[in-house]
Amino acid sequence: MMSRADHLKGVVLSLILALILLFSWQYLTESNSIQSHDISAENREYEILMGHTQATQQPDHNFPSPRQFALEAWQELKAPFHNTSTNDRGIGWQLGASLYRVIIGYGLAVLVAVPLGLLLGQQPILRAALNPFIQILRPISPLAWMPIALYTIKNAEECGIFVIFICSVWPILLNTSFGVSRLRKEWLDVAKTLELGWARRLWLIILPASAPTIVTGMRVGLGIAWLAIIAAEMLVGSSGIGYFVWNQWNNLSISNVILAVLLIGITGMILDTTFAALQRRVSYAE
Repeated sequence: MMSRADHLKGVVLSLILALILLFSWQYLTESNSIQSHDISAENREYEILMGHTQATQQPDHNFPSPRQFALEAWQELKAPFHNTSTNDRGIGWQLGASLYRVIIGYGLAVLVAVPLGLLLGQQPILRAALNPFIQILRPISPLAWMPIALYTIKNAEECGIFVIFICSVWPILLNTSFGVSRLRKEWLDVAKTLELGWARRLWLIILPASAPTIVTGMRVGLGIAWLAIIAAEMLVGSSGIGYFVWNQWNNLSISNVILAVLLIGITGMILDTTFAALQRRVSYAE
C-alpha cells in the first residue's frame, strides 16, 4: 500500500514531467516556426522575382504552440454542444455520441459474456469445446470487423455498436469463465452439504467468489470498447469523437485534433478509474 508521502511525491513528479513536456513542446514549435518562416520567406522572394505575386498571400501551416493550442481549444470548449450541421457539431456532443454507442455495445457484451462465462466455468467439456473458437475470434482487430459488419448490417450506427460488442465480449467471457473455474472445491462442497439450490449457490458463493476476476474482465473489455469505437467512427461515423478527429484533420485543425486526443485519453482514464474503484470493492483477501 502506497503511503501518503509517496503518493504526494508521485503527484509532484507528474507535475514536473508535465512542465518539462510543455516547455519541450514550446521550444520545438518555436524552432520549427523560425525555420519554416525563413524557408517560406525565401520561397516568397523567389516567387515574387518570378512574377507570382500571390505568393505573399499564402499562409503558413505550422504545428501549434501550447499558447495557440490553448486559445483554439478554448474557442471549441466555449460551446461544446452546438449543433449547426453534420460537419459542425461541438466536441461535447461528439463525445456524448461515442459514449452512447459504447454504453449500448458494451452493455450487450456484459449481458452475453457474464452468463455464458458462468456456464463455461462450471462445464469443463463445454469450455474445452468453445475455447478454440474464442481464441481465434479474440485477437481480431475491430477494423477487420468493419467490412463484414457494413456488408451484413448495412447501418453505420449499428455497425459501430456491433464492433464494440464483438471486441469487448471476449475479455469479459474469458475472465468470468476463469474466475468460476478457479472456485475452491471446499466452498462448493459446503453448498452441497447445505443442499443449496442452483440459484442460491450462484448468488451466495459463485458470484461473490468470482467477482474480482469478472470485474477485471469488464474493466479490460471497457478499455477495448473505447478503443474500438474511435477506430470505427473514423471509418464510417457521421458523429462521435473519432469522426471529429478525422474531420478536424481534413480541415487541417491540428489544435482540435490534439484537443480530441486529450479528451479521449481523459475519458478513458475516468472510465478505467471507475472500474478500478469497483474492483477494489469486490476484492477479498484469501
